[in-house]
Amino acid sequence: MSLIVQKYGGTSVGSPEKIKAVAARVLEYSRKGHEMVIVLSAMSGETDRLTALANSVQDQPDTREMDVLLSTGEQVTISLFAMAVKAAGFDAISFLGDQVKILTSSLHTKARIQSVDTNKIKDQLAQGKIVVIAGFQGVDENGNITTLGRGGSDTTAVALAAALKADQCEIFTDVEGVYTTDPNICTSARKIDRISYDEMLELASLGAKVLDIRSVGLAKRYKVPLHVRSSFVDTEGTWVVEEEKAMESMLVSGVTYNKNEATITISRVPDKPGIASKIFMPISDAGLVVDMIIQNTRAGELTDMTFTVPRTEFKRTMELVTKIAADIGAENVSGVEDIAKVSIVGVGMRNHSGIASTMFHVLANEGINIMMISTSEIKVSCVIEEKYTELAVRALHDAFALEREDHQ
Repeated sequence: MSLIVQKYGGTSVGSPEKIKAVAARVLEYSRKGHEMVIVLSAMSGETDRLTALANSVQDQPDTREMDVLLSTGEQVTISLFAMAVKAAGFDAISFLGDQVKILTSSLHTKARIQSVDTNKIKDQLAQGKIVVIAGFQGVDENGNITTLGRGGSDTTAVALAAALKADQCEIFTDVEGVYTTDPNICTSARKIDRISYDEMLELASLGAKVLDIRSVGLAKRYKVPLHVRSSFVDTEGTWVVEEEKAMESMLVSGVTYNKNEATITISRVPDKPGIASKIFMPISDAGLVVDMIIQNTRAGELTDMTFTVPRTEFKRTMELVTKIAADIGAENVSGVEDIAKVSIVGVGMRNHSGIASTMFHVLANEGINIMMISTSEIKVSCVIEEKYTELAVRALHDAFALEREDHQ
């Protein structure tokens, strides 16, 4: 008998019929004697509907009240799921994040999980019940309802699995696993059977939408085996696990991309100590995330500073950076929105040379100009014009023969 935590996303519980189907799947595990903890998202489209309601009432909705509103989406699905289990002749009980309790920070709409009280869950499991918990939400030390941001249900599931020392955590979604690249772009994309935590962290941070990056970080920290699979078919998905020897022989595990990118350049910045801090500290204080940074030295003790930010934050960042530039005596601020970041990822890069140069050669052969480059031990990222994204992804996927399981 195993203790299994399963998470089902919004498309998996998007209607009463789908909720019944998920309940039937869970009961198959329960009949085999497994203890089951189920984490559910809101029905697909529900969070967007609630957000639209808030925006119709207040131009910039109060974040505390936004959390109270958004948390209702999961309350609907967990109660309906528990009813479906009971209708099938089994027993289940549903809990909200504050009932469990999942203690978080007080940063509304972007809270971080700090601890999980497992006593109530264990008591109910001991009584033979399937425990159903609302994903995406928790409670702060002052009793305020909080939410974890987009993808937060993945994080809830992994945090519960870690706290309960579950045998495995299964993330059910609308795809069959983690692919070598986006199958919608590249028809030869292949499902990966096993991938390391580090590779999955890079893929998630670079644009892959399969798993929330916080959930992968938690899984790595607490060594929680993650199984990403489809809720619509019964085939094996992708296991996200600790690094294995066989993974090192693969030069590249996947190609990913992110179109939510923009660059900002501050021209003719005084080149002296402390300037970088004066630029990036206010950006950080405003909660804005900077990714790649390039500094080009000019003559006359001047420099140009270029960096990337999420395109969704471009206008807000430009307004702030324009003020910063004036304060430090820079000459000009410019930005480009129609860019994308294309990346290759693989733990095999640690022990093999020439992978970055191969990537650059492939892009050059396709006539794609590289605007910025960023590397780590297991990834290489290039900023290119957005219109070349799909071409770059397909070319790189072909060049590294990722359609083959034995690619080197």
